[in-house]
Amino acid sequence: MPNAMRRIAQIVTCVSAYMLAAAAAAQADPRDYPNKPIRVVVPMVAGGAVDILARLLGRELSDSLGKPIVVENRGGANGNIGTAIVAKATPDGYTLLIPDMGTLTVGPIVYSSLPFDPIKDFAPITMLISSPYGLATHPGFPVSSVKELIAHARTNPGKVNYAHLGDGSASHLAAVELAQRAGVTWNLIPYKGGAQALPAVASGEAQVLAIGMLSTIQFTRTGRLRLLAVTSRERVSFLPEAPTMIESGYPGFVAALWSGLFAPVGTPREIVKKLHAETVRIMSTPDMKKRLAEQATEVVTSTPEELGRFVAEEKAKFAKVVKTAGLKLKLD
Repeated sequence: MPNAMRRIAQIVTCVSAYMLAAAAAAQADPRDYPNKPIRVVVPMVAGGAVDILARLLGRELSDSLGKPIVVENRGGANGNIGTAIVAKATPDGYTLLIPDMGTLTVGPIVYSSLPFDPIKDFAPITMLISSPYGLATHPGFPVSSVKELIAHARTNPGKVNYAHLGDGSASHLAAVELAQRAGVTWNLIPYKGGAQALPAVASGEAQVLAIGMLSTIQFTRTGRLRLLAVTSRERVSFLPEAPTMIESGYPGFVAALWSGLFAPVGTPREIVKKLHAETVRIMSTPDMKKRLAEQATEVVTSTPEELGRFVAEEKAKFAKVVKTAGLKLKLD
């Protein structure tokens, strides 16, 4: 009898395991995708540029796919905490990532160790947007151009409070690069995303910042910040009066908030293809382009392969800046 009971228990265990595996396989079956809500992780605090983008896309994608899109803000450690969550998630298409691309291109260079690999742990889906940085100051700060800002910083070394989006972020490296090229020293102050940095400069807690215009433009339009320059290659159509950093005396100084859509590596190719097709269709609509253009942002879509190459190329570019600065950080 004991042997029979053990045999029955083994059969039940095998059947249960089979049923669980079958259920998991069905859940990830591209033909049945999606059959439940999709979680989109934004590895920054709510209210910043990437969060705004994720919620805009999420509403449209929910209507398109017929299932809720739940945007989940998991900030901390300059985007690394939320990004690691997606890297370790089940690759079934129900956990996606929309980061500031600096998390994948800068973080691996400046941090001595990370809980994810930006190349090996993610399946790129498509690029989403590009928003040039806006170099802006508190309206009461006594400068009205990049030239005046640099002159002020040179005569007040280490006394200009420069806000950025966290140690090791792309905005941090933009500040480091400008300091290197201009021969100045900032007092660099890290904040947890644009939702904290923008009010800090608007209130006078810090005097300067340069982050994506997607979040900055509302502050410059209402006079809470003074825009000195944009970091695009050419003047942008939505702000034709704003000079570029190149025009302001810094050839090749180009920076932008890039963001894209990613899934964990191993996500079925058919699911990636479906998400790619629906996302590109939504982002390419005149309405979405118009709404983002009003927020100083350009829609830029890509193939998964193009996005993968972009991540690798940006890593190589930032590596030069980091090497010159001798910057190396540890996660808290």
